[in-house]
Amino acid sequence: MNTSYRKIAQLRTVDDLKSRLVELNIDFPCDPEILSAEQGSPMAQTLRIGKLTVGNRWCIHPMEGWDANPDGSPSSWTLRRWQRFGESGAKLIWGGEAAAVRPDGRANPNQTLALASNKDGLERLRQTLVTAHVATTGDDSGLVLGLQLTHSGRFCRPRDKQRFEPRIAYHHPLLDVRFGIRPEDDSVVWTDSQLDDLVGDYVRAAELAQECGYHFVDIKACHGYLLHEFLSAHTRPGKYGGDYVGRTRLLRTIIHEVRRVCPELLIGVRLSLFDSLPYEGGQEPGHPAAWDADAPYVAAFGCNPDNPIEFDLSEPLLLIGDLVAEGMTLLNLTAGSPYYTPHLQRPAIFPPSDGYLPPEDPLVGVARHINVTATCKQHFPDLAIVGSGYTYLQDYLPHVAQATVRSGMVDAVGLGRMVLSYPQLPHDTLSGRPWQRKMVCRTFSECTTAPRNGLISGCYPLDEAYKQLPERQQLIQIKKRMESR
Repeated sequence: MNTSYRKIAQLRTVDDLKSRLVELNIDFPCDPEILSAEQGSPMAQTLRIGKLTVGNRWCIHPMEGWDANPDGSPSSWTLRRWQRFGESGAKLIWGGEAAAVRPDGRANPNQTLALASNKDGLERLRQTLVTAHVATTGDDSGLVLGLQLTHSGRFCRPRDKQRFEPRIAYHHPLLDVRFGIRPEDDSVVWTDSQLDDLVGDYVRAAELAQECGYHFVDIKACHGYLLHEFLSAHTRPGKYGGDYVGRTRLLRTIIHEVRRVCPELLIGVRLSLFDSLPYEGGQEPGHPAAWDADAPYVAAFGCNPDNPIEFDLSEPLLLIGDLVAEGMTLLNLTAGSPYYTPHLQRPAIFPPSDGYLPPEDPLVGVARHINVTATCKQHFPDLAIVGSGYTYLQDYLPHVAQATVRSGMVDAVGLGRMVLSYPQLPHDTLSGRPWQRKMVCRTFSECTTAPRNGLISGCYPLDEAYKQLPERQQLIQIKKRMESR
């Protein structure tokens, strides 16, 4: 698969990276050396969130594996992943993975469920992680653990990994066609009364998380899933659509009710800060879907309706302020969706099987993440904010993480794909251990290609446990077919 962009592995020094940033006319800070905790690393600083103190500035993003049991309880693969999250040494665990608040809201038939029937499973996940963390670091002081709560909305696949059973906020002018929804089919659109009931599902899931010992819940509002989609429901009638107040009502109401019922439970939100026109392209560089330039594009949140490939932070910043007023104390910022704008969400050279070649040097996407997050931090200096999009930096991820935290551009740096291949990264850097370059994620996207083709997700190229699976050979064949198109 050919691309004209220089790979990070070809940049041999920090100075090489800085020179590349100059060539691309982008900018973000990068420290010359990785510091240990003993050397005063900014990543070793504590972070106060409500009544809790997070022990360092490393965060683990939710990384769902499509590998829970059909009843929503953890399989051995799910438990292994949470064990590795604990072994990472990161002190902020953002949800572990997405747990659906009701069975029909699952993104796949093997998604974890945040239901009373799975209370034992949720407790085992938490205890597995804590036990592994103590074994690695010596104690669990400063460890703050949350559970991400979700409904997958447009991207529900509760019974068949290859068949969508969507529940949507509104009929989207481009995504309906792409994902097989008939524009005249209103049976898949939520009614207001059904949404009133959904609020209760979130509250019950939050109560369950609290009973299981989680410190916070994440009310997931990102990546095109249900609560994110509602933020762009301009064309939806009724109290949950239309103007800004209506479009944000569902998210604000859920947070308000969780706060009312569980006043001691912290509330976080993982938010797609901006979106865009859906992209397409297959094995060509991605390009935005066709749209009438004379018509405003109102089917996305955080983008300029008159030029929908540009972001516009006016409403997202307003929303963050409103969510803080409702009781949100942690914010994890991301962008776009893995289903229709993966280059915005997770910059990479190699696309997943349902993606497209990058339309820009992925470093441009990394810079976009870092700098819009810094803008939010400037507007909300007292809010704990976690940044995303760092994995593509690969060998230089710790250098940039240090520098952005040192500069006050972000409070904590989240690890997603990187933690699947190199879970020990936070512990190694803070302990001054040698950098394990052979374990660094190179963004081959197999952790996405696998679930897109019905397989469990994991790092097949670098994690020995996944390398030995027969599914590895299936992935090799899938990639060969991709490259021969």
